[in-house]
Amino acid sequence: MNIQDEKKYRQTLLENPTNRTTKRIFVAGTRMNEGKTTTCLGLFSAIQSVNPNLGFIKPIGQRFVDVGGNMIDEDTVLFNSTYRISAPIEAMSPVAIDPTLTRRFLDSPESYSPQLIDQMCRGFDRAAFEKDYIIIEGSGHAGVGTVFDMSNAQVAKRLGAKVIIVSSGGIGRPIDEIAMNHALFKEHGVEVIGAILNKVLPEKMDYIRKYGGLGLKRLGIELLGVIPVVKELTAPNMSQILEVTKGRWLNGEKRGKNARVLNVVIGAMTARLITEYFKPGVLVIVPGDREDVLFAAMSSDRFFSEGGVSGLILTRNVLPSPKMMDLLRKTTLPVIICEDESYSVASKINNMTIKTQPEDSDKIPLIQNTIMENIEVDKIFDAFE
Repeated sequence: MNIQDEKKYRQTLLENPTNRTTKRIFVAGTRMNEGKTTTCLGLFSAIQSVNPNLGFIKPIGQRFVDVGGNMIDEDTVLFNSTYRISAPIEAMSPVAIDPTLTRRFLDSPESYSPQLIDQMCRGFDRAAFEKDYIIIEGSGHAGVGTVFDMSNAQVAKRLGAKVIIVSSGGIGRPIDEIAMNHALFKEHGVEVIGAILNKVLPEKMDYIRKYGGLGLKRLGIELLGVIPVVKELTAPNMSQILEVTKGRWLNGEKRGKNARVLNVVIGAMTARLITEYFKPGVLVIVPGDREDVLFAAMSSDRFFSEGGVSGLILTRNVLPSPKMMDLLRKTTLPVIICEDESYSVASKINNMTIKTQPEDSDKIPLIQNTIMENIEVDKIFDAFE
């Protein structure tokens, strides 16, 4: 291929990906961690129940794991492990935004831009090959990636996809942010078919559905769903808490590593009073020298058929006495020890952002059911390009 033909080929890719037959929807967010992946997981299940010939792609990814020597976006790994999609995993995660890409791009945009677009379009063609439908997951808000000519709006345009915008629940801020994102998609000639308001308090569902819908209607955007907060979906497990606190296991790792933490209690009270909080789903944070609390936890653990508390975190790196450690090792009670003091540990846990992981088998059915029950699947089907 001569230089002129190469330029023409790359220009064609800039305007049109090869595949124009697979029906596609692009799911974008107003910012990070608004629920794009959760929405895509549930939407995939809903569509798959009607038509199993469905694909997935996350064209631009920023958090990666090594899979067979390829840097694959974490969300793509989650999708592949959940749904066993019949496409090469590297095609579903074609462009990796590593820490140096922006600088490399800005040093030579005329060569990098066509290369990235070519890479993305080839990945899309392979991921969409012989599929009737494909879900495209974006990365953050509409403008993310603009610095290297790969914003969500630009990607949706190049892939010929209509867009669903996902935002956290509320009225004022979410609608303002949806409006800004909508404007950028519109500027690039991309149709937004509607918006989903996520993480809404259950008691405010009707209120948000009514006034959120009215606010979006004034922008010409249809409300496609209101998704409630589901505590289990934002609850960390003990392994994730171990990582964020830089702790280590003292006991009960096998039982505790995937135990879900729904509530956190700081043990700044007597052992008699704290036993009222000893129930499944509770994590107790206590100073390492509070052996009375540790003993009470071991005792109460015997009264729950499914196990007692999710676990304990002993703070300040203070170990129990040798005798207490001997008693502890005879139980399966999950116990972590770390060097921070109690309120620092509680703050770290409270500030955690919990992403669904491939090993979170308990979350997947909950996500699927929650999305199926709270979004207008028929309207989304009708809008597929």
